[in-house]
Amino acid sequence: MQVYMNNEIFYNISKIIERDSKTTTYKFALLRGVIDIIQDNSPYIYFEGDRVVFPTGLMIEKWLLYYYPILESQIAIPQINGKNNLAFNLSFANIISAYKGNGGFSAFYNDLRNKGIPKYIQDDFFVLAKKLRETITLMPMKYIGWSVNNQYYSIFNFENKTAKKTGNEIDFGFLIQNFGIFSIPREYFDAFKILGSFISGQDSILFKWAEFSVNASGINLPIEYVIGEVLKSPITKREVEKSESIYKEILQKEGEVYCVWTGNKISKYEIDHIIPFSIWKNNDLWNLLPSTPTTNNQKRAKIPSPELIEKRKDQIIEYWEILNESQSNRFRKEIQVALLGNNSFETWKETGIKQLQNSCNYLISNRGYYEWKI
Repeated sequence: MQVYMNNEIFYNISKIIERDSKTTTYKFALLRGVIDIIQDNSPYIYFEGDRVVFPTGLMIEKWLLYYYPILESQIAIPQINGKNNLAFNLSFANIISAYKGNGGFSAFYNDLRNKGIPKYIQDDFFVLAKKLRETITLMPMKYIGWSVNNQYYSIFNFENKTAKKTGNEIDFGFLIQNFGIFSIPREYFDAFKILGSFISGQDSILFKWAEFSVNASGINLPIEYVIGEVLKSPITKREVEKSESIYKEILQKEGEVYCVWTGNKISKYEIDHIIPFSIWKNNDLWNLLPSTPTTNNQKRAKIPSPELIEKRKDQIIEYWEILNESQSNRFRKEIQVALLGNNSFETWKETGIKQLQNSCNYLISNRGYYEWKI
């Protein structure tokens, strides 16, 4: 089989992961699902022209496996922003309740794959399966790819089939045969087939690291705990608040404060990370600048465009000068390492702005993060 791939597809995948809607975990579940199905090398996958076709039942099964332990957990694991529950919470709760005390997650999976769903909960399971299909096809399949093509269903297509309960057997095969199909472009299939496990995590460096540590402990450590420790940042919320406090003390002495992005004089402000902390765990003073709460909220996890930095460089440099005077030792060390490199500190203003623009351009153009312009 010829493999169709180019750099644009990898860039698009990165863009989708970073930019497409993140109000729920649906996007992650759909991408993880299609990658897992491809990695399973399912015999139900087939090629039709320039697209690759999958039974939607395969995706429904994956979502059942992903969300069961999350929704069963005694500790709430948020899956949606705001107060609303996931679309299938109530339907899923009926299944989880039925298996509670009767083997739980493992017993449910064994029934789904082997024995068949028991008669007394078949109606509940059928409702849940239909609700999952509706959620999958009308939510993430619709929106994934918007950041790339500015149109709905630009990557995922689907064809529903009227699901009917026939006979007494409701199991995995029932899902495959009765819930229609979906498809993706062949070039995305090829990319997911080669690099999917690195994207979804099973072969990622972090997962392998955690897995090694668990095995080395004699399986005495939960892998979730190890992953949490591996991902732990040395910069805590307390450290961020401390740096923000230092900055505010400096600004109070200055008297007048201007929003770095709008240039407007402000009395109420927040300290904004130029490159968001969620993207780059950097708490250097040069990366902290005052902004209006409204502007800071609009920017959030977006990356300032190189053009915007050029437009606002005088204000940025003015704040950097203030920091250099008030916290000279810390400011110089931090900006040298992060932006100046081997360049002399004598050219710190020009070099610093230029490298800041280069870093932002890389995050936008190569990593797929949202560009922010006022």
